[in-house]
Amino acid sequence: MRPLTMFRRVRLALLAAALTLGMTMAGAAGAAGAAGAAGAAGAAGASSPAAAASFPNVVVPVPVSETANGSTFTLAASATLTADDANVGGYLAGILRASTGYALPLTVGATTPGTIALSLSGAPATVGAEGYQLTITAGSVRVQANSASGLFHGVQTFLQLLPGQVMSPTKVTSVTWKATGGTILDYPRYEHRGAMLDVARHFFTVAQVEHYIDELALYKVNYLHLHLSDDQGWRIAINSWPNLATYGGSTEVGGGAGGYYTQADYTAIVNYAASRYMTVVPEIDTPGHTNAALASYASLNCNGVAPPLYTGTDVGFSSLCVSLPLTYTFLDQVIGEIAALTPGPYIHIGGDEASSTTQSDYVSFINQEQQIVANHGKAVMGWHNIAAATLAPSTVAQFWDTTKSNSALAAAAAKGTKIIMSPANHAYLDMKYTKKTTLGQNWAGYVDVNAAYGWDPGNYLSGVSSSAIAGVEAPLWSETLVTSANIDYMAFPRLPALMELGWSPESTHSQTAFDARLGAQGPRWHAMGVDYYKSTQVTWPTGS
Repeated sequence: MRPLTMFRRVRLALLAAALTLGMTMAGAAGAAGAAGAAGAAGAAGASSPAAAASFPNVVVPVPVSETANGSTFTLAASATLTADDANVGGYLAGILRASTGYALPLTVGATTPGTIALSLSGAPATVGAEGYQLTITAGSVRVQANSASGLFHGVQTFLQLLPGQVMSPTKVTSVTWKATGGTILDYPRYEHRGAMLDVARHFFTVAQVEHYIDELALYKVNYLHLHLSDDQGWRIAINSWPNLATYGGSTEVGGGAGGYYTQADYTAIVNYAASRYMTVVPEIDTPGHTNAALASYASLNCNGVAPPLYTGTDVGFSSLCVSLPLTYTFLDQVIGEIAALTPGPYIHIGGDEASSTTQSDYVSFINQEQQIVANHGKAVMGWHNIAAATLAPSTVAQFWDTTKSNSALAAAAAKGTKIIMSPANHAYLDMKYTKKTTLGQNWAGYVDVNAAYGWDPGNYLSGVSSSAIAGVEAPLWSETLVTSANIDYMAFPRLPALMELGWSPESTHSQTAFDARLGAQGPRWHAMGVDYYKSTQVTWPTGS
């Protein structure tokens, strides 16, 4: 089922010039084939003749550029941490204190940098809002960025340069916390690097969603798309239509108890995502995938009769009543309440698999819904099927099909519509890895690691210019997923593959090199307790 703009590449000459001028480079976010199992973060560690002359190939997403300096940094118990942003500093301190047992005192806004310093000054403008510079010497670590999100991404890269046990929630005593020295300059290829979680087919609690957010943050995801409604369940309280949640949210696939988020719950998720520098995109799927809403209110049905709640997995059988004036009152009130709770710029309106809506009704509906969303100060996202309508300049279409061509979408792109790439046969995290995979589906084929990584978002759709691509998103549909362990198993290791396609320059993409640095994530996931799929396409090191 389901089934902004490109950042300029920084020239190496600019990097060399920056180094010549003695600019302190710091940052965070994926070191291009960077940092090996030997770590990062710290204090007093002298360089040695045996120090690495190049960064190890262990950072995902791979950074734009990296230059080793031959030194090694060792994090000591006496290390200190300073940060220009309290949230990022607290995040890093929390991870390092848990695994190392060190005190790592944090000072926010210090004039003198600590052993590890997170600075909102000194990074070149060319890294943009999300990029960073990371500089590691024998005695210090410096992350420099133009925004807190850039610092946060730089911190993720630094953590990947340390031994994988750094992600342990409990103290580890058998490790020397070393990191290869050098400079990394990094920034994203695409502005949109998203992950979608379907909480409608099976409901996931606030804690489960926050757990997934923490995992997504490790790989520089910056949009969390929540699929909040479908035939099987409505998952957010709407004050003007209370039965949507209390009745429409009372079940799920297979007949379980379902559940829903209060508006306070939803706000908690939005705020938690923001603390990890992710923007939430809420989706209310329309005009199809609406049985839960239709079952909740008979008045929303063309015949005035409410259908029963649905717990199966079929699609395409439900539709809002396009000719009914109440439908648009409903949409206006639902979208209005959600928009008021959502600080991000987008409302996702779905638009896929509307087989029970005639084409003319569908086009009319999408055109009217776009205006409703605009009236509430938001821009529309929708599955690529919405390209059949007349799209507003701000509307973003999300491609999910298994083909490489779509004439309506290509025509929309030619008129300025931006596209997020989620081809199901590469990007759908609910597809089975192999025939032996017990979870997931296979309607789009089997998607192992190499299939997830082996495509270029900017050169995929025929007739669509690379400049029309806004980014990449990894949807995870939950027809067969019930637990957080299920989510982990289907998302990892494929999600990092897709985020590398969204972050790293196309010129850095190499399946062989990627598989090697993906394997380096195994010990990190093991330390975190992530129940990931050990693909046979990847060599997993000892400790994975």
